[in-house]
Amino acid sequence: MKFEDIYQFFSNPPPIYLNQELAVCYILAILLQGESYGTELIQRLESEEPTYRLSDTVLYSALKFLDEAGAITGYWKKVEGRGRPRRMYQIRTSWRERAQELANFWYGYTTKGNRLIQYH
Repeated sequence: MKFEDIYQFFSNPPPIYLNQELAVCYILAILLQGESYGTELIQRLESEEPTYRLSDTVLYSALKFLDEAGAITGYWKKVEGRGRPRRMYQIRTSWRERAQELANFWYGYTTKGNRLIQYH
């Protein structure tokens, strides 16, 4: 390692992959704006928050968690310009208030621009 490597890292940092907790909050933030499907959730993150990425595995694990918790519902829909039907997700009406609370965690996290650091 050289000091140049450190400067390079901070001038062009690698993307940060969301963990499941962040993914849940991100998904709810997007679904509060309207229904969406998996691939679109990943693409929106990359275009709206270029420093973050979301893997398929974490995405679908978070969607399954939200579905099993009763927070979201899904249905199949033919999306214009797409070949096959997509599984569309939306927030259940009874969950909108709690979804907003969790979405605010996402907004707070991305507004700070980095993770909270705790020193011991």
